[in-house]
Order: sequence, then C-alpha cells, then structure tokens
Amino acid sequence: MDDLYRDYILEHYRRPHNFGVIEDPTASFEGSNPLCGDRITLQLAVRDGVVERVGFTGRGCAISQASASLLTDEIKGKPVADVTAFRADDLLDLLGIDISPARLKCAMLSHETLQKALAESEEGAQTAAQPQESNA
Repeated sequence: MDDLYRDYILEHYRRPHNFGVIEDPTASFEGSNPLCGDRITLQLAVRDGVVERVGFTGRGCAISQASASLLTDEIKGKPVADVTAFRADDLLDLLGIDISPARLKCAMLSHETLQKALAESEEGAQTAAQPQESNA
C-alpha cells in the first residue's frame, strides 16, 4: 500500500496539477523553507467569494511540490470560507503517507503559503471595499 501512495506523490511531483502562473491573480505569495531550499509561489483568483483559479510555481523536493499540487486541486472552485477552514491535517490526509518530522515543513509549505495568500487576498478585498476620499 505504501508503494501506491509513493507512486501517487511522485506522479503529482512529475506532473503537478495547476502548475504555472495564472492571469490577473487577486493574491500571490511566495513561501520558502530555508532549511532545504523548497520554494512555492501560490496565486489565487478569488471572485464572488470563491477561489475561481489557482496556480503555483516553485521548486523543491517531491513532497513539497506534490503537496502544492494536491492542495491546489482541493481548493479550486471552493468558497473562500471552506478554503480558510482547510487545516494542515487535511493536507496530510491528502498526502496519504506518514511524514517524518524532518519532512513535515516540506509537506506544510504549500499550506503555510496558502494561509499567507488568503490573508493578502482578504487585505486586498478590504482595501477595495473602503470608500475613496475625494478632494473636492
């Protein structure tokens, strides 16, 4: 059974879903793991409270890149409230394998980056909703 999950992770690493830059993102955040050099830039396009499009770019180990691929599959098309409620344990469940303590930061990089991108998206929405002062 472990071989099946390893193959699943390697498949997402070799052919990641949602890999690439999206047009007109409402939020973008680059996360990195300085311990091993993994990097992920996650972009979100949120419209009417739904993650309409998502993309990521980056480089790193199979776990970090597969994790990002799985995460983006999971959040695309979902309401922001559901995406915000997505927990780190949910991502570990998607990965489906035991992650050693040394590799946990690799697996969680996409989740941490998502949280920062959501915060950026929220800040952008609040700024856009504020009335503009006029100098009349």
